[in-house]
Amino acid sequence: MCSTSLKPPDSGAFRGSLFPGGLVCASSRATITSRGSPAASPGAETNRERYRMNTRVLLAALMASLVFSVYLPARADVKLPSVFGSNMVLQRDMPVPIWGWAKPGEEVTVRFGSTKKTVKADDQGNWRVTLKKLKASKKRGKQLEIKGKNSSIVLQNILIGDVWVGSGQSNMEWPVRATRKGGDMIRSAKYPGIRLFHIPKVQKGAPDKNVNASWQVCTPQSVVHFSAVLYYFGLKLQADLKVPIGLIASSWGGSRIEPWTVNPGSTVGGGMYNGMIAPIVPFAITGAIWYQGESNVGNGVGYHDLKKNLVAGWRRVWKQPLPFYYVQIAPWSGYGGGQLPALWEGQTKSLTIPDTGMAVITDLVDNLGDIHPQMKLEVGRRLALWALARTYGKKKVVFSGPLYKSMEVEENRIRIHFAHTAGKLGSRDGKPLSEFQIAGSDGQFYPATALVDKETVVVSAPEVKSPTQVRFGWHKLANPNLINKALLPASPFQTNNWSGGTAEVFVSSDPAKASSGKTTTGSKKK
Repeated sequence: MCSTSLKPPDSGAFRGSLFPGGLVCASSRATITSRGSPAASPGAETNRERYRMNTRVLLAALMASLVFSVYLPARADVKLPSVFGSNMVLQRDMPVPIWGWAKPGEEVTVRFGSTKKTVKADDQGNWRVTLKKLKASKKRGKQLEIKGKNSSIVLQNILIGDVWVGSGQSNMEWPVRATRKGGDMIRSAKYPGIRLFHIPKVQKGAPDKNVNASWQVCTPQSVVHFSAVLYYFGLKLQADLKVPIGLIASSWGGSRIEPWTVNPGSTVGGGMYNGMIAPIVPFAITGAIWYQGESNVGNGVGYHDLKKNLVAGWRRVWKQPLPFYYVQIAPWSGYGGGQLPALWEGQTKSLTIPDTGMAVITDLVDNLGDIHPQMKLEVGRRLALWALARTYGKKKVVFSGPLYKSMEVEENRIRIHFAHTAGKLGSRDGKPLSEFQIAGSDGQFYPATALVDKETVVVSAPEVKSPTQVRFGWHKLANPNLINKALLPASPFQTNNWSGGTAEVFVSSDPAKASSGKTTTGSKKK
């Protein structure tokens, strides 16, 4: 039996104490009567009586508070995830979900412009409404109001335009301040039509519901630490499309692709997906850009399967065929053996995934000992070219450099055909074409002479009388100079992948069509 006892503050430590000198519940036979000497002093009796009175008052107050808490309704303010905030961009031309939390059963009203939606929170307090397709903002920002029974939220300066997510590892995370011409770009970053949302690094064991981030108007102050590639990508889009652009940065230096991936048939994924992507799903977006692969270089051609799973998972949870444009990683002296060319082949093979595109950057490296190329402005621009041509239908935009398409053996030489020549091939630096090698059936490669012939390249070497294959830029320090008319570089390739098949390359300029590169070995005279 546990009884209630009140003791003075100086009586020592008490088991079960709520606060010093407060209520205690002891397992011994404690009572409110004193034990020990039967002859207590008058002062002691007075103190005991005072404590008895305090005990009764405290117990009464405690009971009253318990009763009050039972009958007083709990207050549950209406709440939003942080991806909804003042200064945000809402996606144009598609349904826009708005969601949050409230008291179970509470009625929540959402007002945006002339649109009003009312919904009741479910048994877990979740609520969601969907706004109809919105037109792009022209000038002034709008207001979004979320109203519950006891509270309301008013978000200001909201624009309607296109929202893009940028993710990957350190080269996507790399801030504007640390890039070539970064200082100039920061000083000029006064673009009220561009909004930035930077998700901090966090991993979770299960999909999280929120992140600690907020939308910022693009200013010199807000862009300093923002992803350079994503910012430059958005800058090009905003300049060409003349609509507001929202940019959501979610990247982690050194990360592999697997933690960003959603498990097949599930909404649960790796720790970075759970903590840094899941909280913004299903926020309406146009698409995503991706710069990653350095930490997966050992996967070689198998990186394609990892990329395919990543893209499929994101498209599944967003329930839309998101355009997905990515960067082919740059040459670097730190890679081992033939790892990098094999990864390049895997990245190129990922062009067979519908609605994807690859920016080649072998020409943007001025220090092969630095895994972080500094010319991020051009990286972002090249990604934007893919988006402008393929997502926005800008037919005059040349979006890709030359991609290997097919080959023909012509006696002692091989003629290489390319897709995406833009009508002409050439040398970036005016020097003879570099990084071509040719081999016969023995697989022994030799440096080759490569000559442009209209939209093809003819490759030969005196050591190889009966050539069977060509490779281009096929080593970790490759810095080839073959470009098309739009000055975009050719992607490294090999005409035989040494596994009994031919290199599969997406070569169509039509986003609805994909085809495999074909290798032909028929003889043709000069």
